[in-house]
Amino acid sequence: AVTEIEAILDASGRQIWRPFAPRARIEVDFSDPAWRWSGEGYIDANFGVAMLEEDFSYWTWSRAPHGDGAVSFYDARRRDGSALELALRFSRDGTAEPVAPPPKARLPRGLWGVRRETRADAGTQPRTLHRLENAPFYTRSALTAQVYGETVTAMHEALNLDRFANPVVKSLLPWRMPRPPYWPPGWVKR
Repeated sequence: AVTEIEAILDASGRQIWRPFAPRARIEVDFSDPAWRWSGEGYIDANFGVAMLEEDFSYWTWSRAPHGDGAVSFYDARRRDGSALELALRFSRDGTAEPVAPPPKARLPRGLWGVRRETRADAGTQPRTLHRLENAPFYTRSALTAQVYGETVTAMHEALNLDRFANPVVKSLLPWRMPRPPYWPPGWVKR
């Protein structure tokens, strides 16, 4: 289902998150039989009229299938010192409702020392399944966590915009960060 949600992330309305399809079935086919895949997916995007580093210093985001829908958590530290704590539960038909977020849980730092945290039920500890991206300012990984009483596999990202704003770090952007020489087992059907 496609949602109608547009979440304003900052007080001035300059930054918007749009979870188009928080839970979807996808199919990938790059002609080569080794690169065909189908399974769980999602589509979302961020839009803004200002650079992210102008409005935020840090954020984490995660999305996980939950029941027959999905849940998503967006936590950010804004430049004005305020915090964003957004927790949404999406139903199968794409409708969304705000829910109380579970407590924050720390995760091991990224390879470049980027602080990572997510949301998980009290008394439980999320675990990293696969590290997908590790940059001096950004991490992306698959996690497992208990959320609202259900064990889920979540996509997670952490973004340090103080680091990203550094001119030395920005000068590295034209070069691709190294990635593992393989995709995690089971992510690509051959």
